[in-house]
Amino acid sequence: MGNNWQKGKLDEIAIIEMGQSPLGETCNQERIGTPLLNGPTEFGGYHPTPLQFTTDARKFSVPDDILFCVRGSTTGRMNWADQKYAIGRGVAAMRHRSGSEYRYFLKALIDFHLDKLLASATGSTFPNVSREQLANLNCEIPPIPEQRAIAGILGAMDDKIEVNRCMNATLESMARAIFQEWFVGNDEVESWEVGKFENISEISREAITPNQFPDEIFNHYSIPAFDEKRFPEKEPGIEIKSNKFLVPDNCVLISKLNPETQRIWIPFQIGGRAICSTEFLVNIPKGYFSLDYLYGLFFSQPFENRFTSMITGTSGSHQRVKAEYLLDMDTQIPPKKWFWNTRKL
Repeated sequence: MGNNWQKGKLDEIAIIEMGQSPLGETCNQERIGTPLLNGPTEFGGYHPTPLQFTTDARKFSVPDDILFCVRGSTTGRMNWADQKYAIGRGVAAMRHRSGSEYRYFLKALIDFHLDKLLASATGSTFPNVSREQLANLNCEIPPIPEQRAIAGILGAMDDKIEVNRCMNATLESMARAIFQEWFVGNDEVESWEVGKFENISEISREAITPNQFPDEIFNHYSIPAFDEKRFPEKEPGIEIKSNKFLVPDNCVLISKLNPETQRIWIPFQIGGRAICSTEFLVNIPKGYFSLDYLYGLFFSQPFENRFTSMITGTSGSHQRVKAEYLLDMDTQIPPKKWFWNTRKL
C-alpha cells in the first residue's frame, strides 16, 4: 500500500444498490419485461444468463455493475452486468462513484477484503450480507489517479482471462464433436469390449497440506476458480487452510461435488506446484488411452448419465460421486488402433 492511501469505507467510493424481489405474479419466462436476477442460479463464468423476466422491476443494475450475491451458501460470488437487470433480494449491484472505468479497481478491493466481509455475514447455515455491512467495509483507498491506473492494469488482465475462457469453451465444443464422431457415432463401437473405468484411468489421491509451506505460491484449482473464470488462483500456502490434492502432469479433473453441474478441467503448467480441491477427482489416463480421450469421454452424454446416477447424499447442495464408484463404472473400451486414427484430426 502506498503512503498516500487513506483508510475509509467502501461506500465512500461505491454506490451500493440492494435488490428487491418483484411480485411473483409479475415474473415470467416469456421474456416479457426486464430480465430478472435472483441469485447465482443465473450467474455464469463472466456475465449472467437471465432465466426469468418481470414487469414489476423494483431495483436495477446497469451495464458494468458488479453483481454480488448477498444470501445463502454462495454469498460473495460475483458476476459482471452486461445489460440492465432487475435485481431480486439475493443480489446487490455495485458501481464506482467516479465511473465504470474504475470498476476493476472496485472489484479488486472487494476481492481483497472478501474473507473479512464473509466473516461478518449473519447466519450460520444461510449467511447474509446487509447493505450496512457492505457500506461499512473498512479498506485502504488510494488517490483517484492510482485507482485509475490499477483499474487499467486489472482490466487488461481480466480481458485476457475472458478470452481464455471463451477459447476453453470453444475447445470443449470441439472435444465433444470429435469424441462424438470417432467414439460414439461409428458402427464399430458396438463391437468394443465392455470394461471398467479403472481400465482406462487411475485416480490420484496424493495429498498435501499447503500451509506447511507458508511461503510457497501454489496454482490452486478450486471449484470457485472454475466457476468464475476457469483459471487457477495463485495463492501462498499460508492462506490455504485445508488439505488439497497435488495435480500431476497429464491429468483431467472432474468434480465429484454436485456433478450435475459439469466441471471438467485440464490443468496446465504456469510455474510452481499445482494443487486442487479434494472435491475434484484427479484422473490420469492409463496405457494407450490419451488425455484427449478422457476429456471427451467426460463430456459425452452416456458418461454424464451414468456419472450423475451414482450420486450419494441427500442435500441438494452437497451431493457427490465417490471415487470408487467411478472406477467401478462400466464403460466401453476402444481398441488401440482408434487412437492412431484420432491423431490425424
